[in-house]
Amino acid sequence: MPQQQLKKPLLSRMLKHRWTDQTDLRRALPAASIAGLEARIRASESRHSGEICVCVEAGLPMSYLSKRLSARQRAVTLFGKLRIWDTEANNGVLIYLLLADRAIEIVADRGLNARVSEAQWAGIVATLRSSLTKAEFEQGLQAAIDAVDALLQAEFPLAAGHSNPNELSDAVVIL
Repeated sequence: MPQQQLKKPLLSRMLKHRWTDQTDLRRALPAASIAGLEARIRASESRHSGEICVCVEAGLPMSYLSKRLSARQRAVTLFGKLRIWDTEANNGVLIYLLLADRAIEIVADRGLNARVSEAQWAGIVATLRSSLTKAEFEQGLQAAIDAVDALLQAEFPLAAGHSNPNELSDAVVIL
């Protein structure tokens, strides 16, 4: 009996992640919403030297599901795969939304992470989770971008007369 109880949640999770697809993503974040998020990222990066990347994924790959890996583990992997760590000041930030679980993760490079407390990150994530429970995906991501923008402005402001060289694309990554 205990084995069956363990398998059922895994099976349920696998089905939810396979069932949630690109159609659900387009419904949650239509093209106009994506364009608005990208514009918000561009505007943000004009005020500091940091880089913000937003990545939205419908469901986890089967390899993650079969190993019972979390949204956090996926976000950390994507942080590396998307090369967000590859900025001169080590101040890249990934805002990751996993639609199937309505999970949000924020992964920051060591340059920023060393200057921001766990409580500050937890507060940003809590605000976004509140939006996700109401299916307000765009508003939640906008709030997360704004909160990360405020941290980056405080910790990595642009010097007068300088501009951000835009080391990473501002495009929302859809997986």
